[in-house]
Amino acid sequence: MEFANKEYLLLLLLLIPYLLWYFFRRKGSEPTMRMADTYVYEYAPKSWRMRLIHLPMLLRCLTYALVVMVLARPQTDTPSGADYSNGINIMLAMDVSTSMLSQDVAPNRMEVAKDVANEFISARPSDNIGLTIFAGEAFTQCPMTTDHASLLNLLQNVNTDLASHGLIEDGTAIGMGLANAVNRLKDIKAKSKVVILLTDGSNNKIEISPMTAAEIAKKFGIRVYTIGLGTDKNPNVPNQMVGEIDYKTLQDIARTTNGEFYRAQSRQELSQIYKDIDKLEKAKISGGSFGRRYEAYMPFALLALFSFLMEIVFRIAVFKRIP
Repeated sequence: MEFANKEYLLLLLLLIPYLLWYFFRRKGSEPTMRMADTYVYEYAPKSWRMRLIHLPMLLRCLTYALVVMVLARPQTDTPSGADYSNGINIMLAMDVSTSMLSQDVAPNRMEVAKDVANEFISARPSDNIGLTIFAGEAFTQCPMTTDHASLLNLLQNVNTDLASHGLIEDGTAIGMGLANAVNRLKDIKAKSKVVILLTDGSNNKIEISPMTAAEIAKKFGIRVYTIGLGTDKNPNVPNQMVGEIDYKTLQDIARTTNGEFYRAQSRQELSQIYKDIDKLEKAKISGGSFGRRYEAYMPFALLALFSFLMEIVFRIAVFKRIP
């Protein structure tokens, strides 16, 4: 058991001066009676009232102590420690530029990428998985988590509206997308750390080059699996200029980080790629599921109420004093 407000326990020290005051005051205020001889009372048995004369005071102290403990907020928890599972740490980095609306992979690249990623996540319930999305800029859609229900919900909300509506800059910032994913993985203490980077274009932003991000990933022991999604056909994306996939850069990223490069020209190929990645060696990870704490003040509060009522009963009915 732990106390959320430990500082309140210092109030228990006030019991010391109270007890000193109680006994000194009692000693100085006890009634006296003159008698010629007290021999007859020397061996007289004490009644139970005399033996329990200090009970009301003890109950009062107990009530006070219990109230202080309630204020200190006692808490209990389930056995603490990480929930270790047989899995790996995976960060999905997904391109959401407007070119992902191309219908060469029916119904379009974006929907296929989301559906296959959904299947992949659902098939790995013990893994710690997160999601980064990028166009001309990159940001984390979902941090690393084992709460796959929340992750899948956020994945379903991913679309190209951010870029097409100008909420973020359009384009293909592969380097920034990879760097964002690496940043989420770099501090995790685990042997298996993986980024699955999916894009349908070439890097056209210079803030962070793809190879610089790849070198950073290599430094932190992160393998990067790159996927080029799309066919060589002219993509059907109205009013948009779509660049060709930079296969060489994707291959170099994978080679630098000891990963693999894949090319997907259909839903079936993309699904098979994720199945191949699904065969990665598994290692124990921390799922971040620690013991939960629960408020435990109620037993102390009920006991304090009972003690208070008992003091009143004893003081009024049993130890009532006549002036």
